[in-house]
Amino acid sequence: MADAVIAVSQGTKDDVLRLFDVDPAKVHIIYNGINPDQYQATASTAALEKYGVDTSQPYVLFVGRITRQKGITHLVRAIEHFDPGFQVVLCAGAPDTPEIAEEMKTAVAEASAQREGVIWIEEMVSKPEIIELYSHATVFCCPSIYEPFGIINLEAMACGTAVVASQVGGIPEAVGDCGVLVPVEQMDVAPFEPTDPAKFSRDLAAGVNQLMADAAQRDKLAAAGRQRVLDMFSWTSIAQQTQDLYASLVSKS
Repeated sequence: MADAVIAVSQGTKDDVLRLFDVDPAKVHIIYNGINPDQYQATASTAALEKYGVDTSQPYVLFVGRITRQKGITHLVRAIEHFDPGFQVVLCAGAPDTPEIAEEMKTAVAEASAQREGVIWIEEMVSKPEIIELYSHATVFCCPSIYEPFGIINLEAMACGTAVVASQVGGIPEAVGDCGVLVPVEQMDVAPFEPTDPAKFSRDLAAGVNQLMADAAQRDKLAAAGRQRVLDMFSWTSIAQQTQDLYASLVSKS
């Protein structure tokens, strides 16, 4: 009965049309957005020092909840394939279930036994702290196996950090050609796990290793990512698109 349905990505629109009896003409894509004045690079390193991150060493960063959807366990299993010489910072809390909490704990312990510099931040961090972590990360990794949009990629991009992300849902629309996208072949039904989890972990590691080894590519992607956020994903742009949609509906009534 709705006059319009807003989908946050083409991927979400495709899901809506596949799962619900909705007139395709009523479904409009308006992306999520962020405030690029808030999410921007900062020189402060207080958060890194607080959580034990060595400011003299590069690091790859994950930010997200401990859920199947976010793919965190696949990233932790990718650590064994990471090249030496950089830290791994996992800003991950709020596990969905006791089972995945235990799985995460075991996986991090195994990774830490094989490699120094694996730092797991389990507590909730403040917005200024997360912006610091984004700002000083050498690479940000989003290993989600399901993501309608993937706003964390925008946050990292806005802070001037190159992104490695799984090529699922709305993530390719958010990242565009401003990051390294990792394909993942998935099951056709929930929970949409990779058909070959070990391969997905190795491919994530390959993407991270690629950017870690190539400062010129990182700098190019970081600059392009920040500009992409400014051009397409600021709340000013998103609000204008939303207002325009409502105005078009009112004019038809």
